[in-house]
Amino acid sequence: MKLAIVTNDGLTVSQHFGRARFYLVVEVDGKEEVDRELRPRFTPHHSGGAGHGETHAPGQPHGTGPDAMRRHAAMAEAIRDCDVLIAGGMGTGAVQAMEASGIRVILTELGDINQVVRAFVEGTLQDRRERMD
Repeated sequence: MKLAIVTNDGLTVSQHFGRARFYLVVEVDGKEEVDRELRPRFTPHHSGGAGHGETHAPGQPHGTGPDAMRRHAAMAEAIRDCDVLIAGGMGTGAVQAMEASGIRVILTELGDINQVVRAFVEGTLQDRRERMD
């Protein structure tokens, strides 16, 4: 099983999926970690600033407009071989796009990647959907 963890430094979980620079792909077999690979996240999601250039209908969740959905699909392509995506926080549209691509999303308050991997393999990593915006 492969986990994609969003990160800026390979050590900590990024608290904002859209601003993370990398995916740390961790392959686990049962309770054993067998490989790690740092991948660029390729498609920049936000260029910064209010609104992030985002287009979506008033009253609709963040990241659900057509342009955002295309960007999210491209981000999912970079980790299409992964089973799970772990982030500190994500917008609704990004979560929907990943799940539509067959990638399970887990949002966590944990920051240390080693702690996250350990909790995942032990079955104790909790999904904190309240961290979705």
